[in-house]
Amino acid sequence: MPKFELKLPRMGESVAEATLTSWLKEVGDTIEMDEAIFEIATDKVDSEVPSEVDGILIEKCFNIDDIVKVGQIVAIIQVGDDVDVPDVLNTVNEVEEQAPVLEEMVAVAESAVVQARAETSTVHLSGASDRFYSPLVKNIAKEEGISFDVLETIPGTGKDGRVTKDDILSFVKNGVNKPVEQVATPAKVDVQDSVAAAPVAKADAPAAEKPKMPISRGDEVIPMTRMGKLIAKHMTDSVSTSAHVQSFIEVDVTNIVNWRNKLKDSFFKSEGEKLTFTPIFMEAIAKALKKYPMMNISVDGDTVIKKKNINIGMAAALPDGNLIVPVIKNADQLNLVGMAKVINDLADRSRNNALKPDEVQGGTYTVTNVGTFGSVFGTPIINQPQVGIMALGAIRKIPSVIETPEGDFIGIRSKMYLSHSYDHRVVNGALGSMFAKAVADYLEGWDVNREI
Repeated sequence: MPKFELKLPRMGESVAEATLTSWLKEVGDTIEMDEAIFEIATDKVDSEVPSEVDGILIEKCFNIDDIVKVGQIVAIIQVGDDVDVPDVLNTVNEVEEQAPVLEEMVAVAESAVVQARAETSTVHLSGASDRFYSPLVKNIAKEEGISFDVLETIPGTGKDGRVTKDDILSFVKNGVNKPVEQVATPAKVDVQDSVAAAPVAKADAPAAEKPKMPISRGDEVIPMTRMGKLIAKHMTDSVSTSAHVQSFIEVDVTNIVNWRNKLKDSFFKSEGEKLTFTPIFMEAIAKALKKYPMMNISVDGDTVIKKKNINIGMAAALPDGNLIVPVIKNADQLNLVGMAKVINDLADRSRNNALKPDEVQGGTYTVTNVGTFGSVFGTPIINQPQVGIMALGAIRKIPSVIETPEGDFIGIRSKMYLSHSYDHRVVNGALGSMFAKAVADYLEGWDVNREI
């Protein structure tokens, strides 16, 4: 009976491994071609891995949270009609039946090791308890200065309430008052020496615990998602790395609004794509990056890396409230139709969690559309290791002064703000402002008679 080895597929040049986050199928389940079997996560994106054949899952080669390298076998699928699934399931059941016996044998062995160490070690935890502690847990407790009484208070998530390695490490991470070594006091101490030594004794005192956030009755505690934690760390690191400064410029986009309204229906009929404002803005930003290549750089220590390709990241909001930034590769080489197609495709697959890891990497500049949510302008955080990010504000109809050869008058115009955040370590105010002005000039100079 043939077997198919499902391997972790290549997900881009820069992705070598991924974390297996969940199994969507169990051993014995029937699988159809292109049906998702498991989910993986990289540091940028989560995605599903489908089966390449029809068959039955007979073996899982990795557990949840394991790191899998590209090309490694993750699952084995039995293909063909003659599949002996009961034998597989019986083997699994036999292992499950033996699990309690094996676990008890391990517990007895661990207990013997603990007893032997207790008899020979001069530094160990002491005290009577009905709870079993593995040698690893006891060693961690000893190294972290956790007393036996404190250890007894740690909630256990293992079998029969046993404290696991993760339990004690979580306890340590959340803050532990470590005991301070007692130093014998000399029988005779000079008063002046005591005064001089006082500051040192104070400095050696344990640091105060970081106060925990107070929780009131009725408050809901919501754990951050894996992606949420990554975003939070990425943003915090960016603020501590780059010297953020902003420039703002108001843009008259009346011509663009009128032009789009005139052509959006015919564009959809001819191209099968919606014509939004986003590809127009991306085209303008790509041209500005071409004009000012020192905005298309990265900082590496004391050197600057000038990027050859113009790859624009497009921040997209996900249904769960998180953000993801798919990248438009070689944006300066796309015409408006190509730009619209790429943007619509990336946006749709972002919302459906169907992006490939390589599609959210390699950006050289980022754009975020805060106007989608009604914001007039914003001060976005730079997406490291880039040096600039532009926020597109909401387009609003406002009264405005219009200059003509016959004189000035007040009229209704469609206007928006561009907010440009840039890294002041390598981008000065002149360059940052000229770049924003170049984008504005391109948009304001839009040809209302332009053909698509």
